[in-house]
Amino acid sequence: MKPKYFFSLILSFLIFNCSLLIGTVRYVSTTGSSTPPYTSWETAADSIQKCINICSFGDTVYVANGVYKEQVVMIPGLSLIGGGMDSCLINFQTTGVPAVEVVESCVLKGFKIVVPNTLNTWGIRTNGNSGLITLNKIVNASLGIYVDDSNITIYKNILENIKTYGIWIFNSNSVIRQNVIYTDPNSQSGSIAGIRLEAFNNSYSPTVDSNYIEVTKFYGIYKSFGTSPIIYNNTIKLKGLGAIGILMGYDSIFCKNNLILAEIGSRGIDHRGYSSEIANTYVSGNFSDFGLHVGSTNFVENNSIINGKLKGVEVWNTSGLVFHYNNVWNNAVNYSGFIPDSTNISVDPMVVNDDVTRGELDFHLQKYSPLIDAGDPNILDKDGSRSDIGLYGGLYGESYKYLDLAPRAPINLTALADTNYITLNWNKNTEADTAYYKVYRDTVSGFQIDSTKLISSTTDTFFIQVNPHNVTRFVYKVTCVDKQGNESKPSEELIVNITSVSMNGYPMTISDYILYQNYPNPFNPSTRIGYKLKEGGYVKLMVYDIKGELVSVLVNKEQNAGYYEVEFNVGNGLPSVPDIPGLASGVYIYQIIVKSENNIPVFSDIKKMLYLK
Repeated sequence: MKPKYFFSLILSFLIFNCSLLIGTVRYVSTTGSSTPPYTSWETAADSIQKCINICSFGDTVYVANGVYKEQVVMIPGLSLIGGGMDSCLINFQTTGVPAVEVVESCVLKGFKIVVPNTLNTWGIRTNGNSGLITLNKIVNASLGIYVDDSNITIYKNILENIKTYGIWIFNSNSVIRQNVIYTDPNSQSGSIAGIRLEAFNNSYSPTVDSNYIEVTKFYGIYKSFGTSPIIYNNTIKLKGLGAIGILMGYDSIFCKNNLILAEIGSRGIDHRGYSSEIANTYVSGNFSDFGLHVGSTNFVENNSIINGKLKGVEVWNTSGLVFHYNNVWNNAVNYSGFIPDSTNISVDPMVVNDDVTRGELDFHLQKYSPLIDAGDPNILDKDGSRSDIGLYGGLYGESYKYLDLAPRAPINLTALADTNYITLNWNKNTEADTAYYKVYRDTVSGFQIDSTKLISSTTDTFFIQVNPHNVTRFVYKVTCVDKQGNESKPSEELIVNITSVSMNGYPMTISDYILYQNYPNPFNPSTRIGYKLKEGGYVKLMVYDIKGELVSVLVNKEQNAGYYEVEFNVGNGLPSVPDIPGLASGVYIYQIIVKSENNIPVFSDIKKMLYLK
């Protein structure tokens, strides 16, 4: 934690503890009474507000676990401490007014605040300088926390099922740090944002640091008019077609070291203002529009990675554009509307893991990444070296050890076979330290690779073998080896049946239908199931319990040939299986059935997976 932020938290802590020394400690319990002064658990109040009404500046109120069906209006200098965000509930079922009002020099900690599951509901409203809102959970609110003309620290709160704005900062220098915000995917609000920032002028500079935000539509962070925010180290996940990671409206935005990931989204960053600066940001995922859209003037982007899969960067206005030392790569269209200069590159960034199918995501650079010390030479990393391109470079990044990892396994292994030759082909690895490939062969499926199965080492991405007539079947796997000698995991195996080729005498492309083992396994709460189709067809992928009763239909549609993955998420509320949240631990079975265009079954397979609560 940076020293100035640590100092801010310590200051809040001291404010709270000083209040303990100079004020009265009071208590609230659902089994309490209406007789003051509520100075012990035995004489606790039966209402939070009754207790607050007899308090003075500097008092502390402890609230026992339970449900309190009331609005809470704090007084200046009050510390209100609940028993915990999952067990101490303020249940306020009134619209149009906040469930909790926080004023000057207050501390609010340890509550779950529940409001009606509709629009026009408020969780917390603040008005007054200084204070701390921490370790609270707000559920169902249209507006989670509204900060109006006050400076406050909002730290480590959870906001769930938010209809409009998770945290709305207006005319404020507040600090918003390490909060978790989930917006409501079914909200009918005309505007939704995890965090909204605005002010009457640019003299306000709120800090938005290290928050996690999930949105299905509209915006992760929305910078409206006025205000000059500092936005860094946030993670924004987009889960809907119209979702935008950061909307940079108006002017004066300082935005660094943010991660924007899209399961599906519209744009990663949408710049519609003026005089904005972005650095060391990572934008990746499935964007229907662009990873970065620049629609106005005086935009600066350095040291960032843009991987929007379909479209990378789009620029409508090049006036004042500064776009240097970025890595825009692996998009169907990398650039639109301008030509980047030679400081920008397009290479595999070689992060530890940017593939959700291989486990937890980790965007730290590997030891031989071409992005190390490749950023703007005028920007230094924390260790004093030239800035890295990517999420952890620059002054807002971090110092860490670069790991020397093995390459990714080669993909898309196929074969072309005829009566004389078998030709293997696979995709070239993109890691900068790739050296060569190893080809392994056996006659049985599921074989383990070792030196006895190695038949070739090659720098090419193909291998040709004479077709022996005394063998009816070969099984192949390929690995990639880097310049340090690290060997990847093997590719998916490829089966070549020689007999079927020899019978017709014509060249034949060999691939296969494969149902892969789910990953992770065991799992909780979600796992991914992969499968490969040799040819297009109607695919049905189902999950059964151990008794053979249907739990979920994950896929039920036509699909082209290729590799696919689908998520099985316990508790995801799938319409076809509304009882999934109550799924018991145990063994489950998943089955794939593929039918040809003539409705003839061409492939079927079954595997087991283990769910552990």
